[in-house]
Amino acid sequence: MNTDYRKYLDPALISKLSNIELKAKFVVEGFIAGLHKSPYHGFSVEFAEHRQYMPGDDLKYLDWKILGRTDRYYIKQYEEETNLKSYLILDASRSMSFKSDDSKLNVLTPFRKLFKKKDTDELPKHDNKSISKLEYATYLAASIAVLMQFQKDAAGLVVYDENVKTFIPPKATSQNLKLLLTTLANVQGSGKTNTAAALNTIAERIKRRGLVIIFSDLFDDQQAVINSLKHFRYKRNEVIVFQVLDALEMSFAIDSPTIFKDMETQKEMLSQPIAVMQSYRDAVQEFIDNYKRACRMNNIDYVLLSTQTPFDTALLQYLNKRKLLH
Repeated sequence: MNTDYRKYLDPALISKLSNIELKAKFVVEGFIAGLHKSPYHGFSVEFAEHRQYMPGDDLKYLDWKILGRTDRYYIKQYEEETNLKSYLILDASRSMSFKSDDSKLNVLTPFRKLFKKKDTDELPKHDNKSISKLEYATYLAASIAVLMQFQKDAAGLVVYDENVKTFIPPKATSQNLKLLLTTLANVQGSGKTNTAAALNTIAERIKRRGLVIIFSDLFDDQQAVINSLKHFRYKRNEVIVFQVLDALEMSFAIDSPTIFKDMETQKEMLSQPIAVMQSYRDAVQEFIDNYKRACRMNNIDYVLLSTQTPFDTALLQYLNKRKLLH
């Protein structure tokens, strides 16, 4: 399968993103937050690509050879001229492929051992959306990658399930952006979840402090995941966590006997949802609250998203809120 990456380049969204800036809250490697000025000079930088000259550009970076051949003005860009290196980390385990549908076969695995008490409250209606958590997350990641390109900042991409499957280092080039978007457009959910181990591996591979943005349902041993998030902070990275859940996973809006199937182990369980609904909801709320609390205590931005909310609406709300707070 080779899906066209241009599906991420919606003109309306691009126009909105062009007016927003994603700044780092903390000082990252060699940079003051929000300033596009490089401390690197001389031969320590790596040439990345050319871009068209813009008024105000430093003429010392003008490529005189191209000017002589074409009579056009181009600036040499260097890899270390980027203000910020960001790492977009995508959970592509099989549980991320879940999406609500009208079938009797539904997959709600992480809380199946916590069903305890009965509840007969009226079930809420569920507004079905045919987008998986994984696809939703790819749109979020792609939009942030485009935003980074607008800012002339470097974006990289890491995809994992049980193990790290893809590691694209951050670069602030149009070629790298195309590679990121193409990779996102073709990612498919596979394998079991091992978020904690994967994040620890990635934390060790990141040698230079930057902005770490994680997209996952976080369905793994919770304390182990929290410790892995703290691993990034220990290495002085800034961290944003987007926990992406399906609306049905959050509401448990099922009103008839249902078979629950674990997407990762293929195990099945027949249950009367109305009998366990409140217990399930309590478990979900506790699960979410634990992440919120742990992230707040460790200066990590935590954002809970439902696939029922249009991804562009959710992202723009977060970016605008972040802009006001920082």
